[in-house]
Amino acid sequence: MDWLEDSVSFLPSFLDDPYQSAEISGYPWWDERQDIIGHDLLHTINTSVYSPPTTATVTATATIITTTTSPPDSTISNLLPLPNSSKKRKTADGPIPKTSQNHHNPRKNQGRQTNQVEDGDTAVEEVVAVRKTVGNKRNSGKGAGNNNCNNKEGRWAEQLLNPCATAITEGNCMRVQHLLYVLHELASLTGDANHRLAFHGLRALTHHLSSSPSVSAPAAGCVTFSTAEPRFFQKSLIKFSEVSPWFAFPNNITNSCILQLLNEENDRTRSLHILDIGVSHGIQWPILLEALSRRLGGPPPLVRITIIAGTDQNNDTAFSKGPPGDNFSTRLLIYAKSININLEINRLDNQPLQNLNAQIINSSEDETLIICAQFRLHHLNHNTPNERTEFLKTLRKMEPKGIILSENNTECSCSNCGNFACGFSRKVEYLWRFLESTSSAFKGRESEERRLMEGEAAKGLTNRGEMNEGKEKWCERMRGAGFMGESFGEEAIDGGRALLRKYDSNWEMRVEEKDGFVGLWWKGQPVSFCSLWKLNHQPTPT
Repeated sequence: MDWLEDSVSFLPSFLDDPYQSAEISGYPWWDERQDIIGHDLLHTINTSVYSPPTTATVTATATIITTTTSPPDSTISNLLPLPNSSKKRKTADGPIPKTSQNHHNPRKNQGRQTNQVEDGDTAVEEVVAVRKTVGNKRNSGKGAGNNNCNNKEGRWAEQLLNPCATAITEGNCMRVQHLLYVLHELASLTGDANHRLAFHGLRALTHHLSSSPSVSAPAAGCVTFSTAEPRFFQKSLIKFSEVSPWFAFPNNITNSCILQLLNEENDRTRSLHILDIGVSHGIQWPILLEALSRRLGGPPPLVRITIIAGTDQNNDTAFSKGPPGDNFSTRLLIYAKSININLEINRLDNQPLQNLNAQIINSSEDETLIICAQFRLHHLNHNTPNERTEFLKTLRKMEPKGIILSENNTECSCSNCGNFACGFSRKVEYLWRFLESTSSAFKGRESEERRLMEGEAAKGLTNRGEMNEGKEKWCERMRGAGFMGESFGEEAIDGGRALLRKYDSNWEMRVEEKDGFVGLWWKGQPVSFCSLWKLNHQPTPT
C-alpha cells in the first residue's frame, strides 16, 4: 500500500509482541499606521541607538523584519557594540553567549527578568564576529545533529528571544528593535537548532507585535501541515516516526494500552470503538490493527474508529489539522480488509471538541469504548478555567472503558502564565527540545520532511493556548471529572522501552510509581507524558 511503503522499519518493534495578535492595543508605543521605508527606514533605526526611541522606530523594525532584505553590514555594526578584538571568535555551531567576567550586576537577585536582560546583552556582545562566520549559514546545517547545546550557555537563540519578549512586555522600544535586528541577522531555516529557533522565534515575536495578516502567514520556505501536499504529508509523518519517538512513543504506549483494556473484557463478542481525539492522522492505527489480527482469540467482531478531525477553538494549533484533501480512511480500510479486520471509520470533520457527546459519536452499550486523547485537549479555551474540566466530564458521561491521555509535559509551576514574556519563554524552551531532537534524528541533514515537521511545531509559539498546563494540573482535572488513574501493564512498559532503543540514546522513558504515568524525556528534560484513566464509581465532590 502506497501510504505504508516507507514504514517497514517502523512496524516490527510493536508487532514482534502484540502487547508490545489581539494584544497590540496593550502596546501604545507600537503604531502600525506609521510607514517608513527605504533609506529613511535604515537611517531611523541606525540613529535610534543614540537618541530616545520613538513609535516609528519599532514600527520600522517590524517592517524590515518582515521583508527578505537584510540590512547592510555597516548598519548592524553601528547598531551593536563591537566585540573585544582580543576575544576568541565563536563558530556558528558553538555557544555564542558567554557571560563576561567583567560584567557585574548588583541586581542579580531581583528575578528572572533581570537575568534575561543580562542574557540579551551578552548574547549580542559578539554577534558581529559571529555574523562573519555564518555568512554562509545556508550550509551550516551540516553536522548539526552532533551539536550538543543542552547547556543553557550554548542555547544562544533563547538568550536573544527571551529578553526581547521581556522588552516587549516592558515597552522598551529601543531594546526590542535592537534584539529583533540581531535575531534577523542570525535566523535561518537551514542552520543548526539555534538558527532555526531564532527564525521561528523572530516570526512569533513579530506576529505578536502586529495584527497584519501578512505577518501571520507562513514565512518564505516555511511549510506547515495545512499547506502540504496530502501524499507528502503522510510520507513525512511516517518518516518522522521512523527517526524520532516524539509521537511514535505515545502511539506505541496507547496501542499497548488498548490491548490491555481489551484483555480485561470477558465478553469477546463485543465490538471495539475507539474515539480518536489525537494528532496521529491515521499513522497510529495500522500497527494496532496488525496487533489485533494476531490477538489470541482473534480480533473483535467489529472495530470502529471515530476520528475527531475538525475544528479546535484555534484552527492554527500545532499538529492537529491536516492538509485539505488528506483522507487516509480509504487506504486504512483496504489494509484492514487484507488482514481480515472488520473496520469501520467515521470521520467527524469541523466538529468542535466542546460539542462532543455520545449521540454525535454514535456510541452504544454493546461495544467497548476507549478514548484516545493525544495532544489535543490543551487546545480547549484556557481563558475559561472550568471548560477543560467540563469537557472531561462530558467524556465521562460516555462511560468509556478507559481514557488514554497524552499531553505535553511542561512541568509548569509559575503563577503568572498570562504574562507574555513568561509564557513565551516556556514555549521557546519546549520548541528548542523539538528542534534539537529533530536535528539529531535527521543527523543534521536537510530534508523537506524535517522542514515540514519543524514548521508545524513552531505554531506553538503563536498559539496562546499551547502548553499552558502541566502534568499535575491534568491529573487534578481528571480526578475532578470522575476518573481515577490506572497503571500501565508490563507489556506497555516493556514495549515502550524496546521502542526507544531504536532511537537516539538521549531519549529515555521514566515511569512514575505514584500515578503510573509514563514520561518521554530528551536529554534529561520532559517532553510528554502518557496516562491511563478509568471511571471512578465513588462519589466525586462537587
